[in-house]
Amino acid sequence: MNADASAAETGADARPEGAATGRLILLTTSHRVAPGLLSWPAWQILHAAERVLCADAGHPQLPYLREAGIEVETASLTARELVDYCLPEARTAVVLTSADGESALTDGLARLAGSGRETMPDLELLPGSYDLPGARLLDLVQVMDRIRAECPWSSIRTHQDLAKYGLEEAYELVEAIESGDRVELREELGDVLLQVVFHARIAQDDPDDPFAVDDVAGTIVEKLIHRHPHVFGEEDAATPADVKAHWMRTKAEEKQRKSVTEGIPLAQPGLALAAKLASRARAAGLDVAVPSGQGIGYELLAMAIRAEADGVDPEAALRAAARAYRDAVLAAEGGAA
Repeated sequence: MNADASAAETGADARPEGAATGRLILLTTSHRVAPGLLSWPAWQILHAAERVLCADAGHPQLPYLREAGIEVETASLTARELVDYCLPEARTAVVLTSADGESALTDGLARLAGSGRETMPDLELLPGSYDLPGARLLDLVQVMDRIRAECPWSSIRTHQDLAKYGLEEAYELVEAIESGDRVELREELGDVLLQVVFHARIAQDDPDDPFAVDDVAGTIVEKLIHRHPHVFGEEDAATPADVKAHWMRTKAEEKQRKSVTEGIPLAQPGLALAAKLASRARAAGLDVAVPSGQGIGYELLAMAIRAEADGVDPEAALRAAARAYRDAVLAAEGGAA
């Protein structure tokens, strides 16, 4: 509507001084906000307007507006008709826009205002409701719900079917992070998020123990609040080390584990597994001798433990070295050609 507003200014220049012009307001709403939850300026203008129109008879806001005593006409007027209504009696008309917008109307208003020969009412774009951060997650949940219901492949997937994709997407996310490609990073984060929403939708269909994405989100919200008493409570944490201490203490209280090794997935890559075990043992203050044995496995174990103690992620370090080796292979192939 910026272009329209600019064009409206052109029309205003041609307006006779002191002429009554009225107001034409396009009221937008977000389908991600529950209908009826409108801003106070929106309610004020709806009650004050001489005429409220909406081209969509099924617009979700209509029952709430009528319940509030606002008469809404189901009509689609042209730009010319609306301008003629507002002029010259300084009347206010509000158009409740549809989800797809009112492109024909805004284009018509722009042409009239841009001609420089028309006296125009004051044109305004008023957000009646607008998206909060995270609102697009609602779209993802709705899209996933429809796919689960209507797609022959997705409708029969199980958690076990998707397990391998979760691993693949996690690795692709790590690769995007290490490559520094921001476009890839955004896409891979979306793919990981899809796995979460897909699994939650599958869980919703479980006949014995169903849960949904809201339960998943609620669980992690509770966990985050509980593990950040320095943010949501009265404890203090001046350094990252203090934060980690809070986290480990509250985690230990939650899990009530008998061993520091509990909860470590043994199926993860070997170097990462060795580093995680070493990290848990070191955090617990355990003096654990590195097992001795024959073979490369014990050598790699000792190297992984040493790397973790030095603050190095052995898995990431090996990937970086492997990429250098890949480049060497490519160079050798080029030389051979």
